[in-house]
Amino acid sequence: MTDSLVTQRFASVWDALEATPQEAANMRLRARLMLELGKTVQAWGVSQKEAAKRLNITQPRLNDVLSGKINKFSLDALVNLSEAAHLGLEISFEGPGPEPLAPA
Repeated sequence: MTDSLVTQRFASVWDALEATPQEAANMRLRARLMLELGKTVQAWGVSQKEAAKRLNITQPRLNDVLSGKINKFSLDALVNLSEAAHLGLEISFEGPGPEPLAPA
């Protein structure tokens, strides 16, 4: 009997873990926002209580951000926190967009 090992490569860990490309894209964005939020809060050099106050959330909720508990946050929630942290979010797109719709 021969065992064969199948090796797959993915552009992102989320592509390997999530069921659809859409879910993987959502998780990539959420992970990036959480990382940037954590860096920003650490750079403030204030207590978690003060940082939570700046973000208008509770200290336990901030601790969830800093601990990387990504499943506790929607993309919307992380965008709102990023705005409260004055991160100045912008969106960019890679590659071609969808085909334009044909005129009716």
